[in-house]
Amino acid sequence: MATTTGTTTIEVGADGVAVITIINPPVNSLSLDVLRSLKERFEEALRRDDVKAIVVTVEAPKRGFVAVDILTDTVEAARKPSVAAIDGLALGGGLEVAMACHARISTSSAQLGLPELQLGVIPGFGGTQRLPRLVGLSKALEMMLMSKPIKGVEAQSLGLVDAVVPANELLDTARRWALDILERRKPWLASLYRTDKIEPLGEAREILKFARAQVHKSAPNLKHPLLCIDAIEEGIVSGPRAGLWKEADVFEEVLRSDTCKSLVHIFFAQRGTSKVPGVTDLALKPRKIRKVAVLGGGLMGSGIATALILSNYPVILKEVNENFLQAGVGRVKANLQSRVKKGKMTQEKFEKTLSLLKGVLGYEDFRDVDMVIEAVIENVSLKQEIFADLEKYCPPYCILASNTSTIDLNLIGEKTRSHDRIVGAHFFSPAHIMPLLEIVRTAKTSPQVIVDVLDVGKNIKKTPVVVGNCTGFAVNRMFFPYTQAAFLLVEHGADLYKIDRVITKFGMPMGPFRLADLVGFGVAVATSGQFIQNFPDRTYISMIVPLMQEDKRAGESSRKGFYLYDDKRKASPDPELKKYIEKAREISGVTVDPKLSNLSEKDIIEMIFLPVVNEACRVLAEGIAVKAADLDIASVMGMGFPPYRGGIMFWADSLGSKYIYSRLEEWSKVYGGFFKPCAYMAERAASGASLSSGLQQAKSRL
Repeated sequence: MATTTGTTTIEVGADGVAVITIINPPVNSLSLDVLRSLKERFEEALRRDDVKAIVVTVEAPKRGFVAVDILTDTVEAARKPSVAAIDGLALGGGLEVAMACHARISTSSAQLGLPELQLGVIPGFGGTQRLPRLVGLSKALEMMLMSKPIKGVEAQSLGLVDAVVPANELLDTARRWALDILERRKPWLASLYRTDKIEPLGEAREILKFARAQVHKSAPNLKHPLLCIDAIEEGIVSGPRAGLWKEADVFEEVLRSDTCKSLVHIFFAQRGTSKVPGVTDLALKPRKIRKVAVLGGGLMGSGIATALILSNYPVILKEVNENFLQAGVGRVKANLQSRVKKGKMTQEKFEKTLSLLKGVLGYEDFRDVDMVIEAVIENVSLKQEIFADLEKYCPPYCILASNTSTIDLNLIGEKTRSHDRIVGAHFFSPAHIMPLLEIVRTAKTSPQVIVDVLDVGKNIKKTPVVVGNCTGFAVNRMFFPYTQAAFLLVEHGADLYKIDRVITKFGMPMGPFRLADLVGFGVAVATSGQFIQNFPDRTYISMIVPLMQEDKRAGESSRKGFYLYDDKRKASPDPELKKYIEKAREISGVTVDPKLSNLSEKDIIEMIFLPVVNEACRVLAEGIAVKAADLDIASVMGMGFPPYRGGIMFWADSLGSKYIYSRLEEWSKVYGGFFKPCAYMAERAASGASLSSGLQQAKSRL
């Protein structure tokens, strides 16, 4: 097969302008042949007397060029057979190329999938047509809609690959297979035109109808999964070639969507969190962490211990008495047993993993630990006492980490002389499931310690975000106005349950009041107290929760909070809540504002989230975060902000700094300092700059 090379053309108009066009489909990349041709065209234009000036442009990409022209009409329709040899990753376009070949051979460890929907697009090189014809409609929908890859052995059982062989035999097997196809000893199959795995039309439509219903239920704000189903259906109803053209049209449409831009931003932002100026650019190598101790076997401590042993770290779990210790070990066991029940872990693996955990009541086993993670209740004096003990009992190289969610690390380590190895390792509940690890660095924490904790985070499959030290750090500090704004709205007349419905519809896992019930009122009061103490000028103090606590309401754990909970933990509104709201209004001297009683969904979203954006701007301006993209990842992975909106700062920039400033300023005149725009916001708005672009004078606390 002849190799197509990139080229350029030149055309001189009557005005004396030479238009040089780059032609190198599908994306007009600047390959060596294109650059040589471009040089020749420029030299020609410089020689010609009729050329006065030059314009360089690119040829518009041809619709369906890859899916139709290359993979279908060239690769699949070739008179000579092709076989794909797959080792490692065959995801997205790689699998689409393989599916256009006449056979596929893989290793057992190869991963095959079409994860494009994670980036807000659909498979664009024929994947929506070929995958259903190779694995069946239901499995193809699962792989595409859930971006779920499969391993080589499963791929063979489904018919996606024809054989699984060891890596050292892969190429030889593929070569023999290709020759066998040529000699007709193996079937010569074009995936696009296979029908043996496709259900009859009526049954196929029922499967597609069910898939659409699932998308509407699980991702009501997303359009591209439904468009992907449309492309699949077009191929089943009108034939695969019609399906390819439908796929090409949909791909072009979603590629320009806000969802795609947001998800692509999150994709790259997530990969950028582990790059920390002044830390990861010092050529430091992470030290080997051989044993980790966890102090506290509560929900957080047991979750952290679970995450560690799942990644083969031996863990010492310390508690203050035998009852607490057995409860903590029991929680770890329950976390692992949940994986066994779901088929994610064998019984043998369960026992081997649990054997990595050792429960203790004293510090005797701390003599050789490389890292300690303190996960006790949010009590300053207790944490200070623990860190003083750790300094005595742990080796001098041991990393001393706290899982505190709000307390200043300098305060925690005040009674020690080990400030260079004190660091925050803030997990999010449940710690063995939630993907974010907030690594908090003080002014004295050594870069080596940060590198070590980054490595641990990577090994336990967390996305780390390194932030500076302050009350609440990045995530909790950004989002303390989230719940406080909700209380402000309710006390001024907004419907509490409507707020939760609107915020959930926006894309959050739950609204602020359902979240408060889940976290528990005790934790909520303790953390809010830290913010009220440290940021008194911009906190809203509500008496609703303290009044509810007087009546023994504690949230979901007591089955009574802002909602009532049945035996299955299902939440339902509580008509009695009005009395607490009215009593809180009396105490605060707040009157109902008719404007807030009838807020639109748009206004509820903005009055809840724009104060969060305002605080995020302070976090960025103070250098608590290295870059805005880190705050986007923190908001998505720590608080469940919808990734298809790009994270809190990316979403804010879609509204514009001038608009956000004007709204906050307007509300601050009516409702006080809680909404007052910060200096960073004011400066951004005055210059019309984006909030994510940062300020030159912001000095990083990192």
